[in-house]
Amino acid sequence: MHDIRAIRENPAAFDAALARRGADPMASAVLALDEARRARITAAETAQAEQNRASKEVGAAKASGNEAEFERLRAIVADKKAEVAAMQAEAKELDQQLNDLLLTLPNSPLEDVPQGTDESDNVELRRWGSPRMLDFKPREHFDIAGVKPGMDFETAAKLSGARFVVLKGAVARLHRALAQFMLDTHVTEHGLTEMVTPVLVKDEAMYGTNQLPKFAEDSYRTTNGWWLIPTSEVTLTNTVASEVLEDTALPIRMTAHTLCFRSEAGSAGKDTSGMLRQHQFEKVEMVSITRPADSLAEHDRMTGCAEAILQKLGLPYRTVVLCTGDMGFGAQKTHDIEVWLPGQDTYREISSISVCGDFQARRMNARFKPAGGGKPEFVHTLNGSGLAVGRCLIAVLENGQQADGSVDLPAVLHGYLGGKTRIDASGALV
Repeated sequence: MHDIRAIRENPAAFDAALARRGADPMASAVLALDEARRARITAAETAQAEQNRASKEVGAAKASGNEAEFERLRAIVADKKAEVAAMQAEAKELDQQLNDLLLTLPNSPLEDVPQGTDESDNVELRRWGSPRMLDFKPREHFDIAGVKPGMDFETAAKLSGARFVVLKGAVARLHRALAQFMLDTHVTEHGLTEMVTPVLVKDEAMYGTNQLPKFAEDSYRTTNGWWLIPTSEVTLTNTVASEVLEDTALPIRMTAHTLCFRSEAGSAGKDTSGMLRQHQFEKVEMVSITRPADSLAEHDRMTGCAEAILQKLGLPYRTVVLCTGDMGFGAQKTHDIEVWLPGQDTYREISSISVCGDFQARRMNARFKPAGGGKPEFVHTLNGSGLAVGRCLIAVLENGQQADGSVDLPAVLHGYLGGKTRIDASGALV
C-alpha cells in the first residue's frame, strides 16, 4: 500500500510511477478522498469541542436554576452529539473508500527498472552454463520414455480434472529429492530458517501480501472462508504482521516447502501439455524481512541463492530484470531466473525474486525499532522461489535425457536417491 503522505507531497511523482506501469493517473482521485475525509474529521472535532463546551454550561445553568437556559443548552448538546456521530460515520466511510482505492494500486517501480510493456522488454543480466549439444531431437519431459511411467496425467484427470498430475516411482522420488536438496542448501549454506506453515489462511493474510482484493480470482477459497495459498510468501511474510520488531532481529530470512494452489485464471490454452502450469504444485519459497537500507543488497543476495541451486544441479539458466509492464503488482523490482528446457528449445521461468519495499509492510503494519531510536519504521519485504519444484523437475529431466529415453541425474542428488544415478528407459531408478 502507498504512503498517503508521499502522495500529498508529490502527486506528480505518484502519477508518473503509475504511468511507468501503464496505469492511469490516480493522484487526484486519491487526494479528493483524502481531503474529504480530513474535512469530515476536522468538522467532527469542531463539533465535539462545541458539544463539550455546551455540556459544561448545562451544569452551570442547572445549578443556577435557569431552566430555560438549561433546556436550550441541553438541546444544543443533543444536536452536537448527533452532528459528531454523523461526521465521524462519514469520515469512517471515506477512510474505507480511500483504503479500498489504495489497495488496488500497484507498487511504484524503482528508477533502474527498465521501461517496457511485456516480457519482450525485459533485460538480460547474465547467463550461466551452456545448453548441451545433442545428437538427437530432445523431447519434452512428458514424452521422454523413462519419464512416461512416472508421470500420469490420465489418472490425475480422473481424480481432479485438467492441470493436475500423479507422480509415481522414480519421478516421484526425484521430485521429493529436489525439494529436500533445495531446503538443505538454503538452510545450511544460505542461512535461511526452515519453516512449516499452514496452506490455509484468512483474508487478512492475503490482503497483507497483496493477493487481495485485486487477484481473488487467481486463488481458491474454501466454503468456510479460508484461502488456499498461491505460495508460502503469504504465510512467511505475514509472520511479522502487526509486529514491532527489534532492530537486532533483522534481517529475518525464512524458507518453506509447501503445496501451492492457483486457479490460473486467464491462462486458458497456455502450457496445457505436461506439468509446466498446474493448479496444484510445490515450491520452496524464500522470504526476507529487512531494514529499508538493506533491501536492495538482500535482493541480489536472494537472487544468488536461487541461482546457486541451478548451478549445483548443472542446469543452464539466464537471469533477467523484468520491465515495468511485466513486473508483479507488489514488486518494486524483480529478477526472473529462466532455466533452459531443451524440449522447448528455450528458457522458461523457474524463479521470480522481488523486492517490495514497504508496500506489503504498510498493508500488514509490520514495523521495527531503529537502532538509533525514534519512531518505529516500516520494514521492507522480499520474496522469491528457491525454486519451483515441479519446474525444476522438468528441467532436470529434459536436460538429463539421453537418446535411448533414459535420464542422467545431477550428481548433487545421488545421495538423496540412495546412490542411484539415473532413470533408465523403462522408468526404473538405477
